Amino acid sequence: MKIKDMMYVALFAAVMAVLGLLPPIPLPFIPVPITAQTLGVMLAGSILGARLGGLSLFIFIIIVAAGAPLLPGGRGGLAVFASPTGGYILSWPIAALIIGYFVQRASTRINLWKLILINSFGGILVIYAIGIPYMSIITEVPMGKAALGNITFIPGDLLKVVVASLIAIRMLKVNPHMLHRESSRSHKA
Repeated sequence: MKIKDMMYVALFAAVMAVLGLLPPIPLPFIPVPITAQTLGVMLAGSILGARLGGLSLFIFIIIVAAGAPLLPGGRGGLAVFASPTGGYILSWPIAALIIGYFVQRASTRINLWKLILINSFGGILVIYAIGIPYMSIITEVPMGKAALGNITFIPGDLLKVVVASLIAIRMLKVNPHMLHRESSRSHKA
């Protein structure tokens, strides 16, 4: 891995840490708060691509597991993975990888609407598909009730999708080689 790639990975792990400084908004009816960190997941996948985006979130999770208080509310350590939010957190590298994969596939034809669809799929559906069953198991709440509680997150998540897509499309226009470099490597493998 090149130094430049390592810097991008570290930068997006740092972006996740900064987004974790924003206080969580607790909800009285679901044990998962509203946070800003899914915005970082979408940005990592959209801007860095599959390999580097997924790696940046994987490294972030390793740092959190080691005890760094980088999650909203100053949480960190292995205990966060045994909490209702654990599945959402563990889904982040997978979501960034999926977002990055689809962005790379469309890189020469990427536009705002495609990016919004990709971020909605990876940044909402993939995270929910992992986080909701995990929360249901941890809290012993029926899956339907757990899914229903997540409806509250959809407006904010859609806002994050739009923000991430606008930022990413701008970044990719400023530096179009960022994804081309990543996709050309993945096609050689």
